[in-house]
Amino acid sequence: MVGDTERQDRRQGELGPGQGASKPARSQQRAPQQAEAEGSPLGDSLYKSPVKINQISLDESGEHMGVCSEDGKVQVFGLYSAEEFHETFDCPIKIVAVHPQFVRSHFKQFVTGGKKLLLYERGWMNRWKPSVLHEGEGNIRNIKWRGHLIAWANNMGVKILDMISKQRITNVPRDDISLRPDMYPCSLCWKDNLTLIIGWGNSVKICSVKERHASEMRDLPNRYVEIVFQFDTEFYVSGLAPLCDQLVILSYVKEISEKTEVECCARPRLDIVQPLPESCEEISSDALTVRGFQENECRDYHLEYSEGESLFYIISPRDVVVAKERDQDDHIDWLLEKKKYEEALMAAEISQKTIKKHKILDIGLAYINHLVEKGEYDLAARKCQKILGKNTELWEFEVYKFKEIGQLKAISRYLPRRDPVLKPLIYEMVLHEFLESDYEGFATLIKEWPGDLYNNTIIVQAVVDHLKKDPQNRTLLQTLAELYTYDQRYGRALEIYLTLRHKDVFQLIHKHNLFSSIRDKIVLLMDFDSEKAVDMLLDNEDKISIDRVVEELENRPELQHVLFKRDHHKGQRYHEKQISLYAEYDRPNLLPFLRDSTHCPLEKALEICQQRNFVEETVYLLSRMGNSRSALKMIMEELQDVDKAIEFAKEQDDGELWEDLILYSIDKPPFITGLLNNIGTHVDPILLIHRIKEGMEIPNLRDSLVKILQDYNLQILLREGCKKILVADSLSLLKKMHRTQMKGVLVDEENICESCLSPILPSDASKSFSVVVFHCRHMFHRECLPVSNTVSSVQFCNICSAKHRGPGSAVLEMKK
Repeated sequence: MVGDTERQDRRQGELGPGQGASKPARSQQRAPQQAEAEGSPLGDSLYKSPVKINQISLDESGEHMGVCSEDGKVQVFGLYSAEEFHETFDCPIKIVAVHPQFVRSHFKQFVTGGKKLLLYERGWMNRWKPSVLHEGEGNIRNIKWRGHLIAWANNMGVKILDMISKQRITNVPRDDISLRPDMYPCSLCWKDNLTLIIGWGNSVKICSVKERHASEMRDLPNRYVEIVFQFDTEFYVSGLAPLCDQLVILSYVKEISEKTEVECCARPRLDIVQPLPESCEEISSDALTVRGFQENECRDYHLEYSEGESLFYIISPRDVVVAKERDQDDHIDWLLEKKKYEEALMAAEISQKTIKKHKILDIGLAYINHLVEKGEYDLAARKCQKILGKNTELWEFEVYKFKEIGQLKAISRYLPRRDPVLKPLIYEMVLHEFLESDYEGFATLIKEWPGDLYNNTIIVQAVVDHLKKDPQNRTLLQTLAELYTYDQRYGRALEIYLTLRHKDVFQLIHKHNLFSSIRDKIVLLMDFDSEKAVDMLLDNEDKISIDRVVEELENRPELQHVLFKRDHHKGQRYHEKQISLYAEYDRPNLLPFLRDSTHCPLEKALEICQQRNFVEETVYLLSRMGNSRSALKMIMEELQDVDKAIEFAKEQDDGELWEDLILYSIDKPPFITGLLNNIGTHVDPILLIHRIKEGMEIPNLRDSLVKILQDYNLQILLREGCKKILVADSLSLLKKMHRTQMKGVLVDEENICESCLSPILPSDASKSFSVVVFHCRHMFHRECLPVSNTVSSVQFCNICSAKHRGPGSAVLEMKK
């Protein structure tokens, strides 16, 4: 790139796509001679003019060109055809514009600007017909044609003409009339077919052409223009171009010299701005160094752009600068230069299909190196997972690099364990690093890493060597047990777990079916966790029998009781033993056990309970053995609990027991009170009242007698209520039966006699017949019914009577 370009990054430098703005232009500068050398392959034979060429205009296809010059000549010709038009005016022609679709035969039109705006159209016989579109407002200095709309600027302002209706639809006056229009010319640019951008002086307007509603037309054009954005700039506008939803503005800059304090021309600026309704937001700004900028004026700069290629051409009297929108590669270069590696990596991942210069992996490796240099080892190791992916060579390279700087621990958590798998040496190297300095970290890795990542034998030997120095280290012992498990040496692992009393011992036994190895270790397991041990032993009786477990626990009766308590039905053979165990270790549950057990020897149980003076249990056993009177006597004498005695008598429901209870209580007033309060519904209270000695004081006697009377009244009421319900139900059922029996019964040819099985009705209707139909719907011929031996005239169905379903009396006798 010839010359220098100073970029003044603002708002934190450049903004790439997806960051809220387009990127700043990348400027490229070349001399006019270079532009000519790189021009059309037709060279200078295409067109030569002895004077200055003022304007060149191309159609959209790039196949036709219009040229106007200072000597008043206008020429339109085809670049690849012999088509040509010449016209000479008596004044210099400053501007020319060909129809964007000039290549098409019915759009052979172009306009010129001088004192007048002239339209030339090719008509019949290929003749060109001129017509005046506008005049009388000074020289026309700029024309832009897009679609069916022509915009031009003269000394008064900007006009837009609709070529379809041949009507002028707007006039946008210039704001600052103090500026000479020849020194500060108007810049026009179509963003699309309906949006015009106007820059004049330090003012920018964005105008939108819209359709007028039919009700508003009257004598007005069918289109109108609305200014949607308008703002002022800091400097004078020399050129405009659209960039997505933003604007590229070429500005003419004047500044005060620090040395002479005189206003002078500064380098032109290329700005990218975001239009707002009444202002703009500057996205980026570049100051361009062009030759002779100190002598240039605002009119000496022009900005043109190639819409399809996103190229912007900054034209000055001595230089042409080509500005190109920065691509993602440029953005990534800038981020890497600023050491923003994470953003660069993210940008590369988003645009991986479009970037050509950079590779995601290279950026990622640079990011990892940057983090390592900064000392952020953990973050660098974490990024390895995403950046290195499944590349085993890069993984191993990075691991060795972390080893060199003494940071193997940092990368250990992020090493791949499946797809890919690194060489065993890598994992062993990391494990040895932890084993030398961090037993807890070493144990964590052994738990997290699958055992096939490394040589298990080597690691086991290393742990054994360390245990020689510290044989009681629980962390190393537990880790060694896990290594033995990976190596399928379950016996050794089990010994270590039992020694450590580790909770995983039960999981190890279940998972690897080690029941044969624990036959002589049952006491150890019970001492460690009796609940889990009992659950495991009882759930696996097919592997270790209850008899074997009881034998192992012979000297530990308290553990035997824990075993039986889980489910005493499991050891039916040992119910006699369980009586002593419950009596010794679990008295509250002895009585529920006696109630639930059907294999318990009652005599033995009674002996144990009497020896230990367990009254409640002895009472239960006596009653269960049939000795209810002894049980009741023990309740009255030992417990002296009248309520319990009464409850016991109710359960047995034995009159002799009630008699014994009354005899025992007759000289004990509190007992009499209890009997009076509870005996009413089981024994006639008169029997008790007659036996009370005259003059005996009985607590709460009045209340007890009142309760007896209330209970009696309640019984009478209940009986009367039940009687009423019974009578009502009987009456209801009787009425229902009567209604049912009063209904008729259909008898037709399909019915048969239940005795002779012939049709119930004769085939000849003229013959006489006699039929009997019962309420149960059974039918008989009169002659088929047996003769009744009873005196009663009521007959019953033989079939229902035989089945004990209840007799059905005859409801209908048909005769003819």
